[in-house]
Amino acid sequence: MAKFRILIFTYTAFFFFLNSHIHGFYLPGVAPLDFQMGDALMVKVNKLTSTKTQLPYSYYSLPYCSPEHIVDSAENLGEVLRGDRIENSPFVFKMRESQVCAAVCRLKLDKKSAKAFKEKIADEYRVYMILDNLPLVVPVKRPDQDNVVVYQHGFHVGLKGIFVGKKEEKYFINNHLTFTVRYHRDIQTDSSRIVGFEVKPFSVKHEYDGQWTEKTRLKTCDPHTKRAVTNSESPQEVEEGNEIIFTYDVDFQESEVKWASRWDTYLLMADDQIHWFSIVNSMMIVLFLSGMVAMIMLRTLYRDISNYNQLETHEEALEETGWKLVHGDVFRPPTNPDLLCVYAGTGVQCFGMILVTMIFACLGFLSPSNRGGLMTAMLLLWAFMGLLAGYASSRLYKTLRGTEWKKISLKTAFMFPATVFVAFFVLNAIVWEQKSSGAVPFGTMFALVFLWFGISVPLVFIGGYIGFRKPAPEDPVKTNKIPRQIPTQAWYMNPIFSILIGGILPFGAVFIELFFILTSIWLHQFYYIFGFLFIVFIILIITCAEITVVLCYFQLCSEDYQWWWRSYLTSGSSAVYLFLYAAFYFYTKLEITKLVSGILYFGYMLIVSYVFFVFTGAIGFYACFWFTRLIYSSVKID
Repeated sequence: MAKFRILIFTYTAFFFFLNSHIHGFYLPGVAPLDFQMGDALMVKVNKLTSTKTQLPYSYYSLPYCSPEHIVDSAENLGEVLRGDRIENSPFVFKMRESQVCAAVCRLKLDKKSAKAFKEKIADEYRVYMILDNLPLVVPVKRPDQDNVVVYQHGFHVGLKGIFVGKKEEKYFINNHLTFTVRYHRDIQTDSSRIVGFEVKPFSVKHEYDGQWTEKTRLKTCDPHTKRAVTNSESPQEVEEGNEIIFTYDVDFQESEVKWASRWDTYLLMADDQIHWFSIVNSMMIVLFLSGMVAMIMLRTLYRDISNYNQLETHEEALEETGWKLVHGDVFRPPTNPDLLCVYAGTGVQCFGMILVTMIFACLGFLSPSNRGGLMTAMLLLWAFMGLLAGYASSRLYKTLRGTEWKKISLKTAFMFPATVFVAFFVLNAIVWEQKSSGAVPFGTMFALVFLWFGISVPLVFIGGYIGFRKPAPEDPVKTNKIPRQIPTQAWYMNPIFSILIGGILPFGAVFIELFFILTSIWLHQFYYIFGFLFIVFIILIITCAEITVVLCYFQLCSEDYQWWWRSYLTSGSSAVYLFLYAAFYFYTKLEITKLVSGILYFGYMLIVSYVFFVFTGAIGFYACFWFTRLIYSSVKID
């Protein structure tokens, strides 16, 4: 036992070391940085993304202006999996020193570069940049509301348009960027903190006299005459042989917004009160239904138990019908008990991962300023929750009179993660073939495998050993040697029908929130309302437990004692509705037209639905497991 304690201590110490190492790059982003007037501000470039293709690319996959040496920034595990590629850029600002029409570089398009720009413009790719850990946004006034500004993440590579009097569609590149850096100044120290980073992109066909040199003055914009770019009336066309000059302006504006509140603009950018009222309305309905279900269950069970305990003779007991009649079979082990134990243990692992992640997110540790932090935390927690998976699966296995705990621990350690890993590997191969930055590199793949084999698998076996050493709980009633014949069931008690019905209520508890989660993932918007999400999460747990218990009670009253698998599948069937809703969202909200992008969407949503199935199924199963033991221990059995 001492060896296991040493192993647990070692893994715990490694977890804190790995976590601090991974997040080390972002600690400066969490603490404020003070800048004096004239200090250099380094703009970093991130990926190019498109809601049409869902395939991210690195900034320098296009022939943009680049610094002399491109330096990759340190990235955590979550960032790499998201496709982030943060690098330095040729844009260098000086604090509180505005610039007008600063030339970055001059580019002459060849056939390859012109094609690359056209493809990204056609797919509506957006460029992401970062300054002092703040993402670049484009302010856009809402046409339906006066004086309301929303912020779009990143700016478009370019746009398509048609010249007046012509029919042929042309491609134009946004080659002039007007940056606005907002800062909050400390009057006492005269230091400044960055609280906003905005841009207005323009397409401008720059003109100049003579040969191009570094000192050439442009006619279209000139800092000496204070002539700035304010529109795209003469846009820069993307065509082979064309010359493109990239320029930018930067303006510094003092702001009353304090550093601690600088993310409020990003996190409150859309859906306003509709989002909140929808969530509250959904929660009130589900709470009302859950309360009604709980009242019915408590009153009905109380009456049944009282009636059964008041039966005085053996003949009266034989004449009684209902759930008491199957007491000799209700704890008979199910078919495929090993598989049930594996899925129950894996469900506990997923539950622990999601619960702890929610708590950290609600406490503010996983804010959007910590890019990739949410995914990194979930992966690490999943690996360490292998201890719970091994414990739960082997404990249930021993309850079902199993003897080979090593076999069940091995299945628990490999069955679910192997299925997910194979699906992820296939999808990653598709992304790799598209040469996207979203493809997971070999080093990161090795890190994922290490989390699985180096941390999760050993912890599953440690949990399995601990769980199997504990004595198995005794059944409240004895199991008969000969199975009781199950009578013909009513149509509404058909297993498939009742299982599918049981998944509706849990899905109803989350589907409104699911819309916003899908929007944040696939439309690249920020999501940071973990307080409401945690409440919905609690309601989901209650709903899964109650609907499964209700249907299990009806099943036992119909003298059908095969509740083990049905309890798992009843609440787990909500994953079917989740996947169907994902398909509905795909056809109604997304503009994906490419086959590869469609495969990626449905592939990843299938993995999410599978995790949701395992998680909700385990909740329903353990609720039923507790319920049956409770009611059969509350009645007198002759």
